[in-house]
Amino acid sequence: MDIRSIAIFCGSHAGHNPLFAEHTKKLGRLLAHAGISVIYGGGNIGLMGIVANAAMEAGGQVIGVIPEVLVSKERQHTGISELLVVDNMHTRKGLMYEKCDAAVILPGGHGTLDELFEMLTWNQLSIHDKHIFILNSAGYYNHLVAHIELMYREGMLYSNPAEKISVISEPDEILSYEKVPAQ
Repeated sequence: MDIRSIAIFCGSHAGHNPLFAEHTKKLGRLLAHAGISVIYGGGNIGLMGIVANAAMEAGGQVIGVIPEVLVSKERQHTGISELLVVDNMHTRKGLMYEKCDAAVILPGGHGTLDELFEMLTWNQLSIHDKHIFILNSAGYYNHLVAHIELMYREGMLYSNPAEKISVISEPDEILSYEKVPAQ
C-alpha cells in the first residue's frame, strides 16, 4: 500500500530545542512536496501549528481534527485545507487513524505519547496495520525507544516493535521507507 496521508502526532508547544521546530517545518514541506496529505490535531500553536503552516505554505493538503474542548485552548487553525471539529479526544484519535496510512511521532508531551501507544496497541490487536515513524529529533525519544526495546527483550510484547516502528533522525528518511512513493 502506498502512503498518501500521514498522521502527525506532536506537541502543542514547540519545546526548548530549536531543532524540534526545524525538523517539524522540514517534515511539513517534505510531505507537501511528495503529495502526501498531513492529518494532525488541528491547532495553530506549537509544533502542530508549525507542521500545518509549513505544509500549507508548500502547497500541501492539511486536515486538522480537533475536539470541541480544545478549540479555544489550542486555537483551531483556520488556514488549513479542512478542519474537522469532533466531540472528544477518542473520536479525534479514531478519525485521525482512519484517515491516515501511516503516522509520524514528533516531540510532544503526554498527549503525543498517548497517541503513540494507542496506535501501537491497535497494531498489536490488529485493529489497524499502520506503520509508525518516530522522528527522534536531537535524541528526544532515546529513552522511550530503549524502554520499548526492553519491553520486547523481556517478553512483554507479542512481536518485535521494529516491524511496525521506524526510528529516524531526519525528516527525509521517511521517503526512503519502501512503501512511500518519493516524488
